[in-house]
Amino acid sequence: MSRIRHSRALRTGTAIPFLAAAIGVAYGVAARAADGVQVDDRQATTTAPENITVHVRPRPPIQIYPHANPIGQPYRLSGAENRKNGHPYDWGVFNRDNGEAAGFGPIGRYGVAPWAEDWSNLRDHPKHDDPFDVLKYIPLTRSGSVWISFSGETRARNWFESRPMLGTQKPSDSGRFTIRNLYGADLHIGPHLRFFGQLVNADAGGWGGYGYGSTYRKRLDAQQAFVETRWTMLGAKSGFMFGRQQFLDAPSYIIYNRDTPSVPLSWNGFRAYMIWSRIRIDGWDFVQTYDNERAMFHDTENYASRLYGFNATWAPPDFTFMGQKGYSFVDAFYIGYKLAGAAGVIAGPDGAVTGSNTRNTFGTRWHGVAGPVEFSLGGVWQGGVFRPAATSTARGVSAYAINATLGYRLPDPVLHSFAGIQADVYSGGDAARRSGAIGTYTAPFSPQTGYLDTTTYMNPSNLIGFAPLVRITPCSSVSIQLKYPLFWRDSVRDPIYRSTGYYSFAQTFHGRFIGMAPQASLAWQINTHLSWTQYVSRFMTSRGLDAAGGSSGTYYQSNFAFRF
Repeated sequence: MSRIRHSRALRTGTAIPFLAAAIGVAYGVAARAADGVQVDDRQATTTAPENITVHVRPRPPIQIYPHANPIGQPYRLSGAENRKNGHPYDWGVFNRDNGEAAGFGPIGRYGVAPWAEDWSNLRDHPKHDDPFDVLKYIPLTRSGSVWISFSGETRARNWFESRPMLGTQKPSDSGRFTIRNLYGADLHIGPHLRFFGQLVNADAGGWGGYGYGSTYRKRLDAQQAFVETRWTMLGAKSGFMFGRQQFLDAPSYIIYNRDTPSVPLSWNGFRAYMIWSRIRIDGWDFVQTYDNERAMFHDTENYASRLYGFNATWAPPDFTFMGQKGYSFVDAFYIGYKLAGAAGVIAGPDGAVTGSNTRNTFGTRWHGVAGPVEFSLGGVWQGGVFRPAATSTARGVSAYAINATLGYRLPDPVLHSFAGIQADVYSGGDAARRSGAIGTYTAPFSPQTGYLDTTTYMNPSNLIGFAPLVRITPCSSVSIQLKYPLFWRDSVRDPIYRSTGYYSFAQTFHGRFIGMAPQASLAWQINTHLSWTQYVSRFMTSRGLDAAGGSSGTYYQSNFAFRF
């Protein structure tokens, strides 16, 4: 029997490439016979096994479109593997898994953070294995020290809701469709200076639609435009970024990209960072982009929303647990918000209270891998002050949040199974009070689809969530997750919060249990550049919420994306 030696290790789920290899070997034997070459089966059984090298390119792994949360990824990757298979800069151990620990968001070959991708390796490897590689590294000088890289994304998203927003949003049976384009250029002038620019435009339509605004319909404008300088200081890889930019250096359940609408969050200001072998620090000061303008290239700064703070991450020494390798990251951070207008509204005894809201969030998170166990545990305390617009009486803030995910990666080489639980607590307050400390926690910039609830009906304020989840990866390009979240109010004296403001029902809701939202998601990386993700959920409201005027509903979302 012939023995086949592959030029690269076959990954789990590569049955099709293996079949192709077997067919190729059989085809080669048949071709020899057709050319008049006699094959002696008896000799094949008595001589040494034949070594045949078969060059197989496996199907693209799901990791090339990484998820925001590093826990429960379809595949585990070391920092070196992620740098080779994806394109993050060389941040050492901080590149592990999806690279989120480096502070620039999850990075894959073509991921969600093209401004953080490094394609300089094409300078030393001019042989391309992808037709779009010609756009990823274009030398502008003979030495190649000045070069430009282009990136792009076109995403078509449609979704259906039978009873939107727990039945409070009309009309029912709403179907919406959006399309967006994000195209950018990254100009490098030597190793110490680069300019990144990205354009955005978007449109929307559908039937029974609601909530269309500048985050769904956007004429051509600048999504990002920043300059970055890099150098080595005190033994650290250091950098300074100034201009309009997206920012993801925080736990994804606190700050993320604004995932469901077409226009991601962007900020105007600066950030500075230093990265050593096992420690990194980062500081920033931003004002939000004012993206409500209708005309082209008219987005300015929204000084009513500010974001500032610092983060420090330590990667402790690796360890062994249950006979397997383990590693972790410890984050300590301060995140400050200044909110006014709709973003700064709180619930009061007579309804919504407007004013200026300053939140000081101090937190820590420990996350990583301990053998087959994957974990993330974070806690924050939130202080600050709220100044109502109608009076001069200021109120303090004292709120908290606890976020935890714990899972076990089963020794399953076929399905790459992961099973875990997620628990989140966001403190609530007392809407009937006119004075005293406000106990309602708020995270105004955390619109990550799928962390709490695929429907995004639940906002991280006055909420307790508990969800078992299972993820399987039956082949290297398909991953499926099943999740069953249950939700309660932390305080029955505080309302249920939505993405903007809070819910108002026909009757007063007195209960604590809100409901449950069983959901499933499927991610299919069709090839290196095309992906199709789908989400479906049935939000089942509690009896108490039904009596108050809430309603159960079905939610479905589909996303087809092209990236390079």
